[in-house]
Amino acid sequence: MNDKGNLTDKRPPLLPTIIGTGLGSGFWPWGPGTAGSVLGTLIWAVIALFAGLDGTTLQTTMLLLTVVFTILGTWATFKNSLVSFSGVIVTSRVVIDEIVGVWIPLSLIIPFEEAGHKADSLWWAVIALVLFRFYDMVKPLGIKRLDRMRGAFYVMADDILGGVYAAITMVIIKIAWAWVR
Repeated sequence: MNDKGNLTDKRPPLLPTIIGTGLGSGFWPWGPGTAGSVLGTLIWAVIALFAGLDGTTLQTTMLLLTVVFTILGTWATFKNSLVSFSGVIVTSRVVIDEIVGVWIPLSLIIPFEEAGHKADSLWWAVIALVLFRFYDMVKPLGIKRLDRMRGAFYVMADDILGGVYAAITMVIIKIAWAWVR
């Protein structure tokens, strides 16, 4: 029996668990953060390739989803008791922050050229995923500071900043690539 008060037999609520763990991808035993990021990329790919949206509508949709799921992710992290009352993360199963974070650089990608042909967007999606995971794991330029802050919002905030850095890096790479061509 644990008398430290840090374990409970009470199950967390289902909806916050589903949202917080990214439809359960946070339970992947080998790198739940990467699993959540891959799920986020796959969600983007399904929306981008099958929803029939033009580029601007897709970008607006992804930015709207980013805002909505930042709010839902903060709520789910708090409600799910995946963050203790002191603000310390109890489990690494929260991956909604990775999903939201990878959507930021993905929101810059338009999957079709003017003529309606598939562009090289899938390669850019892989680049967005790799850049985001780099910033999420290395945590440079203030990301580590946000990661150390307490509270449900800060669980989301460090990955949002990582997504912004990945997006900026993607823009720089795209400009450099166009200049070299």
